[in-house]
Amino acid sequence: MQALQTVTQMKVERFKEILSKFQNITPILVIGDIGIDKYTLGEVTRISPEAPVPVVVVSKEWPKLGLASNISHNLQTLKIKSTICGVVGTDANGTQFEHLLEENGLSTWGVVHDPSRPTTYKERVTTNIQQICRIDYENVHPLSSEVEQKLFSRINEFAHQHGPIILEDYAKGTLTDSLMQKVIALARKQKRLVAVDPYRTRRPEIYRGANLLKPNLAEGKMLAHALGLSEDKWENISSFLLEKLDIDMVAMTLGADGMLVQQRGQAAIHVPTVATEVFDVSGAGDTTISVLVAALSAGASLTEAAVIGNCAAGVVVGKKGTATVGQDELLEFFQSKFMRLHT
Repeated sequence: MQALQTVTQMKVERFKEILSKFQNITPILVIGDIGIDKYTLGEVTRISPEAPVPVVVVSKEWPKLGLASNISHNLQTLKIKSTICGVVGTDANGTQFEHLLEENGLSTWGVVHDPSRPTTYKERVTTNIQQICRIDYENVHPLSSEVEQKLFSRINEFAHQHGPIILEDYAKGTLTDSLMQKVIALARKQKRLVAVDPYRTRRPEIYRGANLLKPNLAEGKMLAHALGLSEDKWENISSFLLEKLDIDMVAMTLGADGMLVQQRGQAAIHVPTVATEVFDVSGAGDTTISVLVAALSAGASLTEAAVIGNCAAGVVVGKKGTATVGQDELLEFFQSKFMRLHT
């Protein structure tokens, strides 16, 4: 840690300036696994007589946009236009997913239907104290070549009206190896920023050539180890990934330790966390990559984008469930938490 430069300062005027440019950013194209996050809240007052498990008496249920669609939802609340591209089934959950997009002011144009797979659906059963269980409905097999081609045709069509591209990989089958590389090649050809939120067990080579790679620490370690690195020092992981995968920038989230950012040919920089209360980390990575790409597109440096991204993550982990952040609460968090903590 002593060798790392730590950044803890940013002027409020600069923070406001970057936020003010969000609504003028060219629409962002978000591509990846999509689905619904359902939350079931209740109270446990007894153990079931049928088995030694708690009985949850439900008081509230609500569905939210999940997986990569949470990125578009985050962008929407930050006043940034986007289109989400992904695959759902021809089932009731697929219909509900499209309704959720429309209810949140998002387009359904990028949604491709595949009758051979269910719409990804995750139900989290919780009390006010803890999560009891999670129930997943999903098919993680790679898309068929026919559905993949249909999705890529949709992506290729939309790319001309969009700027940056975010690839959100949850390893649910949408971002096949070939689709990932085709989209990165398309973005490079059209000179668009392409950012990838990787999955730790995928082959690292499929992310080669992206502009920005945003792993968390566990993902960063596993990707680097798969490429031959034998140590776990933060800055060595980021430097190694930059070199081996021909990446321009790495932003590695470190949980309670904040974020490490590095550009090719430059030293790594540590941006400490500003989260003061953690209620639920669901979707925090989606928020982070949303804000990183938005800030970079608004003219921020990578370090400035990391500061803003850390603040956004600090807001959403203090909320229940897959959450989003608005510009007003982002600015308020920066002024009340970040500046107070680092002055």
